[in-house]
Amino acid sequence: MRPHKKPQGIPCGEPRKRLEELLTLLKLEKIEENIFRGRSQDLGFGNIFGGQVLGQALSAAVQTVTPDRPVHSLHAYFLLPGDPARPIVYNVDCIRDGKSFTTRRVVAVQKGRAIFSMSASFQVEEEGFEHQDEIPEVPGPEGIPSEVEMARAVQDRIPEPLRAKLVCERPIEIRPIDPVNPFAPKKKAPARYAWFRANGTLPDDRTVHQYVLAYASDFGLVSTSLLPHKHTFWEASMQVASLDHAMWFHRPFRMDDWLLHVMKSPSAANARGVNFGRVFTRDGVLVASTAQEGLIRYRA
Repeated sequence: MRPHKKPQGIPCGEPRKRLEELLTLLKLEKIEENIFRGRSQDLGFGNIFGGQVLGQALSAAVQTVTPDRPVHSLHAYFLLPGDPARPIVYNVDCIRDGKSFTTRRVVAVQKGRAIFSMSASFQVEEEGFEHQDEIPEVPGPEGIPSEVEMARAVQDRIPEPLRAKLVCERPIEIRPIDPVNPFAPKKKAPARYAWFRANGTLPDDRTVHQYVLAYASDFGLVSTSLLPHKHTFWEASMQVASLDHAMWFHRPFRMDDWLLHVMKSPSAANARGVNFGRVFTRDGVLVASTAQEGLIRYRA
């Protein structure tokens, strides 16, 4: 198969450089004790991508916790749309430092207003009981087109503000299984399966892999609840936005190895869809769980 040509006038750059830019984006600048500043990323949606704020907020919280306590859960609310043209200030409240657990609260601020809030909990490593769900039987990532390859195949139909963002390689490579045609969606069960990984090698730092996963976990969750209704977030008549997001980190993993995100939506009502996800390694280890409710408002 011949490779798709990139649109004229769109400089894509190297995937590794895109990953380095993402790591810089998530690292943050410390401007005062427990206060951090991060620049914003424009993915063409008009507002800040929710995963960016998740990843940056977790990065801010991590920098106030001792390295022997990895994050095990986070619960976040998206309060206002963020402006991708402005930086974000993250204020970390050190709520508790106990013998086993540490709790942090993070508030993201733009233009003097809170746009996002998150609570995160960290725990020392402990031995205990173990069990987990089994990984579903799905095709591996080999031979499955990436979202970028699929976007290049239909680039002439992609709205101009999004085109340059979607046809270039990204810091996170995503290969969806049985993807939906965004221009002719068909009714499907509310379940999605997608392989994803960082587009390059990441440092041997567990916290980096955790906040990069937080960033990547926002891709595709809310759109899972649209599958039974033959609509996609690409439509001008759809207003789609993340309302909240939760994650539980179960076991160590690497974001530069393939991970499978299994997403299902048990309910949609009152213009909201709720979605749950499980993240597995290639060899079937359950490393994280995700949950998100999103606005799915249809304006005919």
